[in-house]
Parts: sequence; structure tokens; C-alpha cells
Amino acid sequence: MDYLLFYVVLMPLSWLPLWLLYRAADLLAPFMYHVLRYRRKVVDTNLQRSLPNLTERQRRQVAHQYYRHMADLLVEALYNLRATPTQILKHYHIVNREVVDQFYEQGQSVILMSAHYNNWEYMVSSLGFQLHHHGVGVGKPLTDKTFGRLLNAKRTRYGTEVVDQYNVRQTTAYYDRYQVPTAYMMLGDQSPSNPHKSYWTMFLHQETPFLYGSEYFARKYNYPVLFYTVRKTRRGYYDIAFEPLALSPTSLPAGEITERYAVRLQQLIEQVPQYWLWSHRRWKKTRPADMPLRTTLPTTKPQHTSP
Repeated sequence: MDYLLFYVVLMPLSWLPLWLLYRAADLLAPFMYHVLRYRRKVVDTNLQRSLPNLTERQRRQVAHQYYRHMADLLVEALYNLRATPTQILKHYHIVNREVVDQFYEQGQSVILMSAHYNNWEYMVSSLGFQLHHHGVGVGKPLTDKTFGRLLNAKRTRYGTEVVDQYNVRQTTAYYDRYQVPTAYMMLGDQSPSNPHKSYWTMFLHQETPFLYGSEYFARKYNYPVLFYTVRKTRRGYYDIAFEPLALSPTSLPAGEITERYAVRLQQLIEQVPQYWLWSHRRWKKTRPADMPLRTTLPTTKPQHTSP
């Protein structure tokens, strides 16, 4: 069934012209919002708690904009299944690659931290040819393993490697041992599965647990950590900009990198909120009584992030 869906439905749709896919998105957005009401309660609750300074009318406007953006992401993900490097670069452009290249010239691996903000699938597919570093996207495997293998085959067709929490430790150890300059793409805004093995802090006015895989590997190997923003310049077009988050991780106290990430991500979301993944159940867990806010990181096996 997965093969049928992928090759008989999704792949043929991916070959439709992008302008036609966007026309479909124009119809899909109001359908998801008004008819299907896809996770409307989750989105409305998240917006109300995260953006309390907005009026109810302003939050409704953000919700409408978010559903239009989500529909665009769906058709862009389809387009991404068959897009060539030239086509991806036309829509997804790094504006300051020299920030990352300086570490490649030093033979230094880096960790690239971002979030499910704007388009992240283009980054997974293009990491292998947009940077000189070997690109690795770190993520959780999909529940449907067959579909996950089919999707990752398309994601990795241009050189990016996709690993999950079951083999990321071996991957980082291997590339570090053989001194392969590698850029690890880690999106740290998903809800951790274990609230006791999380970094808890205030984020968007709520007690929030964060995955700490990025910080774990940064501190273990002293890899510089860069935060990157994805800015939508117009429909279907994105600029990516890198900025230093922690250039010497081992010199920082435990938790500092994750705290900096949370602060920077909140700034980004509050500036232009409609492009974050509001339909994700980000705050489904409650902080355990024995887990203080801004706790030091546990030394047990880390959780990992998703691209």
C-alpha cells in the first residue's frame, strides 16, 4: 500500500507544475481550516497561550495565515520529491554561506540548529550540495518504516545523509574519527518523549521541555553551533542565514546552548509567527515535580532532534 501511495499517487503529483500545485494549495488551505478543521483546537490553544499579547482577531489572522502556509508546505514537499538542484537553489538560497565555510576550511564539523519554521524539507534535500561540508540530517524515524525509507531515498538523492536516534551516535563518532568535516542539521523544537530527560525552560510563556541532543554532541566534540533562520521572501522563495550560537561549547555551562536556542527561536517566532508549526502538540507534557526549570542536563543517553 505504501509503494502504491508513493509511486502511483505522490510521485505523479510531484511532476505537476509548481504554479498548479500552488493553485491546489489555495483550495486546500480553506478546506483544512473550515471543513476538515485539521487540529484547529490545537492551533487555537497554542496561539492563545503562546501569543497572549495579540488580540483574538490578530490570533485568528495568524491561524488563517498558518493554514495557508501549511498548504504551501505540503505542495512544496511534493515538488521537492523530484526537484533538481538548480530548481531547489532557485527557491532556497543561503545568503551567507561563508559563515559555515570558514569551519570547513579549518576541517571543523558544525551543528546547525533550527526549527520547523518555514520550509525545512528543502534544507534536508539540499544540505549535501549547498555546503562544502558533508551534510547529515538528524531525525526521528517515521512510524511507517516503509514510507520512511521511500521518503528518505528522495531526501538523500543529492548527497545528504539522514540518520535517526538509533544510529546518530555511531555516525558522529565515525566522521569525527576520520576527520570528515560534517554539518549536522538538527531541529530542536519537537516535544521530547521523556520529560525527565529534557531541558525545561520558559518558552513562549509556557514551561517547555527541549530535546538536548544538539547540545550533547556539541559539548562532546566541541563542535561550533550555528543557528539558521529561514525567511520567506515571497511565496515559494526562501533565504537562509546562519549566525553563531555557541562557538566553543565546552567552555559554556551545561544547558547554556539549549537556553540560547530557545531564546533565539522565540524571537524568531514572535517576529513572524505564522510560519512555525502550530499544529504540533508541543506542550502535551507537564513538567515533573522533580524537574526544575533550566535544570542542568542529565548525563544519560540523549534524546535527538528531527529535520
